Order: sequence, then C-alpha cells, then structure tokens
Amino acid sequence: MAEENGADAQPQAQPQIKMQVLAQFIRDLSFENAVAQKGLTGGEVQPDIQVSVSLDVRKRPVDHQFEVIQKFRVTSKNRATNDTLFLLEVDYGGIFHVEGVPDEQMHPFLLIECPRLLFPFIRRIISDVTRDGGFPPLNIDTVDYLALYRQELARRAQQAQVETNHPN
Repeated sequence: MAEENGADAQPQAQPQIKMQVLAQFIRDLSFENAVAQKGLTGGEVQPDIQVSVSLDVRKRPVDHQFEVIQKFRVTSKNRATNDTLFLLEVDYGGIFHVEGVPDEQMHPFLLIECPRLLFPFIRRIISDVTRDGGFPPLNIDTVDYLALYRQELARRAQQAQVETNHPN
C-alpha cells in the first residue's frame, strides 16, 4: 500500500541501462591435434586440461559501442607422459551498445556482464571444435567473470606497488 504522505509515490529514478548485442564473431581460432600429428604412443591416456581466459575491451568510434574479446587457451596433456594431446586457442568477440551505465561502473560492466552473455556461445564452439578435432567434446566450466575481474584489479594494484617501490 502506498503511504498517504506521498513519500513512496515518487521513487528515486534510476538510470535506465540499455544493452544490446550488435554482433558476435570468432576473431581467431586455432586447433592442433598433437596426437594425430605425432601418432599415439601406446599406454593409457589421462588427460589434464588447463583453461586460461583473458579479456580485452575497446571503445569503438561510434558512441556507446564497445568491442569485448574473450581469449580462451585450452591445453590438454597426458598426465602420465606430459605429452600434449591438443591445443585450442579461440578469440571470440562481441560488439555491444551500452547506455545508462555510470562511467565509474562501465569498466566492470564491460568485463563482467558482456562476457557473461557471450559465454554460452564460446562454450559451444569449444565443445564442437574438440569433438570435430577427434576428442570427446569438452564442456568447460562456467567462468566466474567477477572473480576474474577482481584478480586483474589485484594484479594491477600489485604491479603498481612494485613499480612505485622500485622505479627505474
């Protein structure tokens, strides 16, 4: 129920955030099946899969448009021999139109929310490429983009502190 004094009648207007995905694309894709190239040496294969993710954001010349690129590097090695089984590298991007996000929140928004929207598509690409490359489809775990963002902030802060303490 609304109060009679009108205190709740006019809630504080929040800026309306508008986000639209204008395009999605593979910028670069590489898959190397080392097993097929070298030939499989006998023995049991125990895959050890390492996934690294990095992000890049660029402002585009058009107002309110940004390009967000996710770079995935997936390496699978045999635990027993440390031989590489496959290497997959993919740069997947999206072009976003974003309005209404305050300037101080734009950087985290672009590096957390935008990649989160693209993730299901890059996950499918990685699964399809590994399957088409002769391996079981790899369904990578969901990426915690907030944790990734915080790690990058901590890394930058540590680097700035080192540079401050040890100037050239």
